[in-house]
Amino acid sequence: MTPGVRVRLTVAAMILPVLLGAGALPAQDREPAESPGASAGERVPEGTETAFALTDPRIAESSGMAASVRHEGVYWTHNDSGPQYGPDVYAVDERGETVATVRLAGDGVEARDWEAVAVGADDAGEPAVYVADIGDNYQGGWPDVRVYRLPEPRDLVDQTVTATAFTLAYADGGRDAEGILVDPRDNRLYVVSKELAGGLYAAPERLDPEAVNTLTRVGPAPLFATDASFSPDGGYYAIRTYWSVAVYDASEGVPGRSTARLGLPESDQGESLAYTRDGTALLAGTEGVGSPVWRVPLPETEPAPAAPSEEESRPSGGGEASGPREDGGAGLLILGGVGVALVVVLAITWLARSG
Repeated sequence: MTPGVRVRLTVAAMILPVLLGAGALPAQDREPAESPGASAGERVPEGTETAFALTDPRIAESSGMAASVRHEGVYWTHNDSGPQYGPDVYAVDERGETVATVRLAGDGVEARDWEAVAVGADDAGEPAVYVADIGDNYQGGWPDVRVYRLPEPRDLVDQTVTATAFTLAYADGGRDAEGILVDPRDNRLYVVSKELAGGLYAAPERLDPEAVNTLTRVGPAPLFATDASFSPDGGYYAIRTYWSVAVYDASEGVPGRSTARLGLPESDQGESLAYTRDGTALLAGTEGVGSPVWRVPLPETEPAPAAPSEEESRPSGGGEASGPREDGGAGLLILGGVGVALVVVLAITWLARSG
């Protein structure tokens, strides 16, 4: 991500929660956020604390994170794009210290715009690390993107490992993305796009290194998603944005249903997200040398009512959408929402074009 793009997106991250929060409810109905890093109504969970800080000066733009399967207390991370970064992933321990650096090699491997990392399995069922070269600062300018799979090392030592490159392309056109998920139940890969109307995209059940693997939209995603992670048992997954996390119940399949939204601590460039190995908390990180990684406890509450799907949220059969009408409040709310949407579009246009 270039410095200019980063500045514009940081400004967008500051503006959009305010605009969207203002348009969602009348002022008297909005709850104040507990932290400047959380949107209205999305409180930072009690017990959130700094788990560790990354100590390696080479990790200046930690953009993704995933818990190791082979090594307890170890997490994989990597830098964002840039000519100064090689195709390297780093194993860090619970003190934030780098215990191994693994360089990727092999046909098609490059560090174009790395944005996420996940741990799944290879074709033989052995633990494997998936590195997502899926960023696109041109908002769909790349005709395809790539994911690299490498065997998760048994020994945590500096080494070079041959990776398998998989080419992926969106069925509905190119787009920017910063999150991937690997379902531990069936090893299926998902990509989360980073947009105003983000999407959750499923890869084929089995990736083919010799073909272009089509990504098909299967559900919506939060605005400006920057990372995602599956729980260790596959029953839940979480998608983060710059300011919050959405948790989904996937026990009956993906995309599942929304169960919680959690605020995150304020950060300079919130990018990474990972479930802890025991599945009781999330780790959320940010870019920067010596950047902190927070442990965010997951709530032990009953799931919230399911959010409506994209189809359910649309009026059906040419009928009118339901909702209160007597006092005209719904109409004002809709007009307010249209106004906010227009401001958002104008803001994004300005941010994208300004230098």
